Amino acid sequence: MGVAGQGLGLQLGDEWLFREIELVVPPGTAVALTGPNGTGKSTLLRLLYGLQQPTEGELTVCGQVPDERSFAFRRDVSVLLDDSDLFIELSPRQHLELLLDAFGFESDVDALLAYAELDHRAEVAAGSLSAGQRRRLLLLGATARPHKVLLLDEPERAIDAAGRDWLTELVADAKAEGSAVVLATHHPPLHEVCDAVLTLG
Repeated sequence: MGVAGQGLGLQLGDEWLFREIELVVPPGTAVALTGPNGTGKSTLLRLLYGLQQPTEGELTVCGQVPDERSFAFRRDVSVLLDDSDLFIELSPRQHLELLLDAFGFESDVDALLAYAELDHRAEVAAGSLSAGQRRRLLLLGATARPHKVLLLDEPERAIDAAGRDWLTELVADAKAEGSAVVLATHHPPLHEVCDAVLTLG
């Protein structure tokens, strides 16, 4: 079912941040949100996750009105927002095991860590990881468990060139597995793996 938004608008005080946004993202496709800072890319992602409500328009995600308080909704929708963070005292392995256990899903944690090139840092506290490694772990956490919709806010932030190539592969893999992906990004190569680009502002 993916994402379906018609006539979306958000008013802040007397001003409209955006209006008349049409956003349809079927399973197995991806849309990149782009535009200058302050035009509402992150806010639109927050609407898709149910952290804010649109002022006008209709929106469903996985056939549901977005509500991050609902476990059923969170099971279907995986997200990495700009304020997502790690437990600094837990290792990458512990993070993944905790996440997978919370959703009742089993996977090869060693293989996941190797995929993100974090296998050599699997047992250290997340607080001692570099900024790029922490970002890889957050991205891995967002994609390691089953989901129908994936929301990513500037996932390229703090990642080096090699990591950005891996990120492009990560998004392509999510699409191939049938996820509907919406990501806000300033990284042009990510536009190329997306099926459409929506420019705000």
